[in-house]
Amino acid sequence: MIDFLVVGAGLYGAVFARRATQAGYRCLVLEKRSHLAGNCHTQKQEGILVHAYGPHIFHTGNRDVWDFVNRFDVFNNFRNAPIANYKGEIYNLPFNMNTFNKLWGVVSPQEAQAKLNQQREAVYKDNPQNLEEQALNLVGREIYEKLIKGYTEKQWGRSCTELPAFIIRRLPLRFLYDNRYFDDPFEGIPEKGYTKLVERMLEGIEVELNTDYLLNCDYFDNLARCVVYTGAVDAFFQYQLGKLKYRSLRFEQETLMVENFQGNAVVNYTDMETPYTRIIEHKHFSFAVQPHTIISREYSLEWREGQEPYYPVNDESNNALYQLYRDMTEGSKKHWFGGRLATYQYLDMDQVVLAAINASEPEHLAGMLLKASSL
Repeated sequence: MIDFLVVGAGLYGAVFARRATQAGYRCLVLEKRSHLAGNCHTQKQEGILVHAYGPHIFHTGNRDVWDFVNRFDVFNNFRNAPIANYKGEIYNLPFNMNTFNKLWGVVSPQEAQAKLNQQREAVYKDNPQNLEEQALNLVGREIYEKLIKGYTEKQWGRSCTELPAFIIRRLPLRFLYDNRYFDDPFEGIPEKGYTKLVERMLEGIEVELNTDYLLNCDYFDNLARCVVYTGAVDAFFQYQLGKLKYRSLRFEQETLMVENFQGNAVVNYTDMETPYTRIIEHKHFSFAVQPHTIISREYSLEWREGQEPYYPVNDESNNALYQLYRDMTEGSKKHWFGGRLATYQYLDMDQVVLAAINASEPEHLAGMLLKASSL
């Protein structure tokens, strides 16, 4: 009999299966899609490594996590430094001294801080009631109007005045001439891509692609002592309490016969007139030198059943609904729920890896099997 049936061949499922196998347990991994690696799936197209579900940059401050993923591929030294395009004006992200210099002509951190305080004070409100009021309190009107409002409203599909304030509790402000998006000491992208990394992680482990666990869960449950489920938690329970809300994405991919289209891997479009949120130029993630390039225009949309759920809408009502589903998961002795969809939260890749490492510690694996055996 299989010890652990792992539902989902994304990062969480792959890390868990690898470590459980190393601990001496037998695993079977089921994946409903035709490929490994979940939403960080990458594929070679015309010599360029394309991030099929949007850009994924691995970054972490955890040395153990970094060492673990580097066992399966060499990571390059890519550093994320996105830029914003507001009606043809280019600004650095996150907001740093280059951004402030472009906006206001300030040169020193002291000048930038004084200008920012002036902008904040002009619009400040106690107890902000929505995202717009919160953002204005943090950065003032000019940065909000040019670099936050349009992008956010496209991303969430609703006005900033209709979005809760907690979505934007803080904004990264750097009073340095530093365009790096992340502060983590470890950052990069696997040279052979995330799909190859996951493939190596699952080497020697039985994997079934194009297999939807939820279509035959009773049969699959009977194959294993314990089930590790990484899919959508509301789908697992057949939406008994209602559907959780997500934002989804749509991509328009294009091959262009130019060597370099936009000069950067990621360009955010922060005006409302541009229908997409950003353009990804994939070759820049791996410093490729082909005479052509591949870009993806990314559009945000409301999730519907049958689409890929990307970002949970963690407002008050959805979080309350998730807590009810979470109570149901805790009542299951045979099933363990892990990963972004099963826990209804946005997680960076290193957080997913760390959660899977913690869940697959030897004592935890033994405890999961003991709990399942008490059925």
